[in-house]
Amino acid sequence: MTWAAVIVAAGRGARLGAPKQLLDLAGTPMVGWSVRAFASMDEIAMLVVVTEPESIEPIQALCAQLACRKRWSVVRGGATRQESVYEGLRNVSEGCDSVLVHDGARPLVSVDDVRGGMREVRVGRAALLATPVVDTIKRVDAESLRVEKTLDRGTLWAAQTPQFARTAELRAAHEAARSQGVEATDDAALLERAGVAVIVVPSSSENFKVTLPADVARARVILSKDGLA
Repeated sequence: MTWAAVIVAAGRGARLGAPKQLLDLAGTPMVGWSVRAFASMDEIAMLVVVTEPESIEPIQALCAQLACRKRWSVVRGGATRQESVYEGLRNVSEGCDSVLVHDGARPLVSVDDVRGGMREVRVGRAALLATPVVDTIKRVDAESLRVEKTLDRGTLWAAQTPQFARTAELRAAHEAARSQGVEATDDAALLERAGVAVIVVPSSSENFKVTLPADVARARVILSKDGLA
């Protein structure tokens, strides 16, 4: 398979108070860690970064520095994450028959984990990185905050990215969602709706999403401690 990596870095960082894709983490902008990881992989032929209009030029400069031996493009995102992924998929070369979608706010993704997800993909079968849920999960009424049900955590996994699929199948899943007015929080949900089997691949890395200031501090510590900066 020939792979493309779509990195979604179009958020405005509302909970951090500023866009986070270019936030410095141990000497490299946050999205640069994902660009660097995917650019190091021979399996990946092309990178597409989806971002806000004001971030296009600095991320182009970043890709020129960190992914100089790969084909890459930086494109404008949409109003939602789903629309941004769709824009990224539109810019994937026809020569890339498989694609992974990754949140640029997960700078600590492991190349070994990525390869584990890639190995699961074939026609009719997709994959995603995930971790087992360790907390007890309650389903709660949104208005009264009354607990409605306690879920069996033994069957629950927390979805992460990358999420992996054949390019044609992921494009078709997004097209179907657009035509039917369906919104989902990740690409795996759209693939599930389209009848594609989605396999969970346990994530062995510190692949958390940087959302709050405490996450920024944690990521900086890990990246500096591991000597990755």
